[in-house]
Amino acid sequence: MAITDINEFAHLTADDIDALGRELDEIRRDVEESRGIRDARYIRRVIGLQRALELGARAVLFGSRRRPAWAVGTAMLSLAKIIENMELGHNVMHGQWDWMNDPEIHSTTWEWDQTGPSEHWKRAHNYAHHTFTNIVGMDDDVGFGILRMTRDEEWRPINLLQPIANVILAATFEWGIALHDLEAQQKREGVDPMQWNSAPNKQFAVKIVRQVGKDFVLFPALTGRAWKHTLTANATANLVRNLWAYAVIFCGHFPDGAEKFTAEQFETETRGQWYLRQMLGSANIDGGPIMGFLTGNLSYQIEHHLFPDLPSNRYSEIAERVRALCTRYDLPYTTGPLTRQYLLTLRTIHKLALPDRFLERTSDDAPETSSERKFHTNGSRIAGALRIDATTGRRRGLLSALRAQAEARVEARRFMRGRRRKPAGLPIPRASRTVGTVPGAPSLPRRSLRTQATTG
Repeated sequence: MAITDINEFAHLTADDIDALGRELDEIRRDVEESRGIRDARYIRRVIGLQRALELGARAVLFGSRRRPAWAVGTAMLSLAKIIENMELGHNVMHGQWDWMNDPEIHSTTWEWDQTGPSEHWKRAHNYAHHTFTNIVGMDDDVGFGILRMTRDEEWRPINLLQPIANVILAATFEWGIALHDLEAQQKREGVDPMQWNSAPNKQFAVKIVRQVGKDFVLFPALTGRAWKHTLTANATANLVRNLWAYAVIFCGHFPDGAEKFTAEQFETETRGQWYLRQMLGSANIDGGPIMGFLTGNLSYQIEHHLFPDLPSNRYSEIAERVRALCTRYDLPYTTGPLTRQYLLTLRTIHKLALPDRFLERTSDDAPETSSERKFHTNGSRIAGALRIDATTGRRRGLLSALRAQAEARVEARRFMRGRRRKPAGLPIPRASRTVGTVPGAPSLPRRSLRTQATTG
């Protein structure tokens, strides 16, 4: 099953986790106390850039009957929509800029350029997802009710179709999010989904009319004889935005190393454990400032989950301190290139489309789903794992345990290959008969251990 005892899984004591929580609280205080003119200028520049891009795209699309104009206008509009949804809408609605007390840049007033109403999203995402992050059965963002992303979820025949469902979800991501958030709002208000005149359904209908009317009626009509080209440009820009948002979100939540948790873990969770769950349940995307900007700084998904309401332009500097904490507490800092993170996610989607009987691992030791039980087979329980390396003087915790397991698997594979090659009748050397975890085992190459993806 998923992680039930986060202390044991992380190889940390309660005192360790409390200390980790205090250090993360200090990071929050430092950023809150230093917010000011620099941050305000940043977000206002982003708003200006996004509006200039969209206005320029609309102007260029007046000549969209010509292929170069269509291509340029569509590219500009795609970028404008990405910036609006990722760096502006998502982050503003998280309350990252509420401290400015600017009614135009406030979580209570911002309505984003997407099908779903902002109010629905704030409830389903800001509260439910960020409170119950990766808790199976409580966080509906684990697969969005469409995909099976952990072996803790029972396999159903419909899951055979999830590779196809994944493609459809990617192309229509804004609609998938909107319907997901609508369902959450209906549950919150206790209304029947078929009660068409309920407040959630009315809000949803109004937003759909507004979005569809804007992109597929109003703006095409304004361009006169070029209306067909403008309509296809708008549809293409929406598709590009959907695919990009889908890729960023999935790469931040579903690569190997983004752990899942049980409801039992949440029942007695402390603030320090909540922080730890965010760190273990999220994954970053490698990249520089451009990648950060285009993802709405969700390439720093770990930092975003730790501090969802701090300004996104601060995540890069926060990341340096969080990474240092991971090193000090011997915790994994799961990160990797976008293509690698997505390929790992895609592998999970296709693999879990199959019944468990066709899978080699279990929900305790699979790359995409594991628990503290994965350490029990080699005797690496928390009491024995909490130690200081005699040579380096550094803590040997979760990351060291994962490295040792990976080393043991490599040795086991070598042993089995050697055994298959061994001529019949020759004895197997006694030292080779047992392969286990050696406390002082050397680390794997850095490239193999950068993320948890390689430990499964």
